[in-house]
Amino acid sequence: MDLTNISSPHFQTAVKYAKNIVSKKILANKDRILACNRFLKDLERSDLDFRQEQFDFVIAMIEGTIHHVQGEDKEGNSYKGKLMKLTDWQKFVIVNLFGFFRKGTEIRRFNEALIFLPRKQGKTSFSAALAEAKSILDRRSGAKTYIVANSVKQTLESFNFLVDNVLGLKPNVRKLRIRDNNQEHSIAVDFGDGTADIFAIANQEDKLDSLNCNCLILDELHSWKRAGAKKYTLMKNAMKAYRNKLLIGISTAGDIPDGFLANRLETLQKVLNGSITDKTYDSYFIFICKADQDEEGNILNSKGKITRMDDPEVLRMCTPSIGVTVTLEDLISDAEQAMNEPQLRTEYLNKTLNIFTNALNAYFDINEFRASDNQYEWTLEELAKLPINWYGGADLSKLHDLTSGALYGSYKGVDICITHAFFPRAAAVRKADEDGIPLFGWEEDGWLTMSNTATVLPDDIVNWFLTMKKKGFRIKKVGFDKKFGREFFLKMKKAGFRIQDQPQYFYVKSEGFRHIEVAVKNKKFYYVHSEAFEYCVQNVRAIEKTDDMIQYEKVDGDGGVRRIDLFDAGVFSCCQYLEDLALGNAASKWLNR
Repeated sequence: MDLTNISSPHFQTAVKYAKNIVSKKILANKDRILACNRFLKDLERSDLDFRQEQFDFVIAMIEGTIHHVQGEDKEGNSYKGKLMKLTDWQKFVIVNLFGFFRKGTEIRRFNEALIFLPRKQGKTSFSAALAEAKSILDRRSGAKTYIVANSVKQTLESFNFLVDNVLGLKPNVRKLRIRDNNQEHSIAVDFGDGTADIFAIANQEDKLDSLNCNCLILDELHSWKRAGAKKYTLMKNAMKAYRNKLLIGISTAGDIPDGFLANRLETLQKVLNGSITDKTYDSYFIFICKADQDEEGNILNSKGKITRMDDPEVLRMCTPSIGVTVTLEDLISDAEQAMNEPQLRTEYLNKTLNIFTNALNAYFDINEFRASDNQYEWTLEELAKLPINWYGGADLSKLHDLTSGALYGSYKGVDICITHAFFPRAAAVRKADEDGIPLFGWEEDGWLTMSNTATVLPDDIVNWFLTMKKKGFRIKKVGFDKKFGREFFLKMKKAGFRIQDQPQYFYVKSEGFRHIEVAVKNKKFYYVHSEAFEYCVQNVRAIEKTDDMIQYEKVDGDGGVRRIDLFDAGVFSCCQYLEDLALGNAASKWLNR
């Protein structure tokens, strides 16, 4: 790449910022280091062009015309009315988004971006300023921008910021129209040589299907459930008429660790570290600022050592605007309150350290399950050949819902739980959308079977147990509460399985629950990397009873029904394993008398 014609001081700022991050002169989390390293390597590529005109225009326009409408600096002086001065990380983002082009074309390289920031980094004003600057830059193409958030109130934060600013354009444009009422929040500007329209709308699916635009700013992505992938794709398709399009997701973390953003974040982290090399992500700009964590979710300092949430080094690493929009003293004060008051802890982890957590009423930390599961790599074929006695369990659904079967065994001190889900195809599309369950992804990965009947039939689950038996799994016994499906109970007997009536009393299930919990904490639990099982684990809410007993149920829904069926089936099968283990020990003692 020829950089001899690049004389922009903004380019030099971006390069210096990247080099200081990579060399660790500026403390930063590992994802930001990888993003900066990616930028420096991209400048050496011969298959891209790099030009300064567009990012110089965007930066000059923002810093020369856009002013703050509220807030104070770190000394307490009012920001209102003062011109926006971009920080180094913001210039780094703009240089990336508007500097790289496809070789020999006028088409910008990046058409998607994730800017993942802790709270109070100026993301709302920055994203709004970007929307205005890009709209003016692309006005000759008939620029149209949508700012989308979960609520009208949130979109109005950006919209009111823009209204306050575009009023200053009035003497220099042919026509300016602002609509701000219950029906519409929009700005339309005619510059004479082109137009720019900006709309602020709430995240309502019925209003997203007819969009046609070249820029989308998606705020609050952390609140999207996993089914949000459909909405995201819908929005991407709204920009197909343009080549220089840009979809920016800008958000903090939240408490939906299996939601759209958490899963997207995991994928993009793999793009940055080189685990995913798919060329389709070459057009995706990634800027992630969060606390570093180990596989169990512990917070790490710059040396990779476990540390406390109030560690000043960690706060500097994950806060790009520290010393500008927030002070280290305030962040440490927030950390101390969160450490002293558990009710404040989740919000602090989500919004200040910018890391995903389970919902407040979820019992398990999914990172502990993943850390244990990642210790082992047995395939189903390998497990079928091992000398293991397997114990079954099943959780049958009511009508058209999730049903599950499970096998539980132990090998060399490691507990192994194999689960499989069933769902009627006729109801799958609606339920996957309504409740945010990735049913079709599970089917593709082999963790779920779609039945072609209106409900899941007992034969479907019986056939799964027969299939596992044919593969070589030695199924010694299956537990099931026959009052929840007498037909299944009888069909299992007819198929030759030893099936035992297992009432679903909480004090009986408590033993299996506790056994799994202990195995996980000791990293002696393996569930064959099943994402379906992980999903159910994250939805478990448990209540401590007397004598260490525990009663568990689903967490409260967040606009959809949550499921725990695969975990439930795993507990049933574990109970059978423990019961047989106890009987075996008792028999051994009797024989050795």
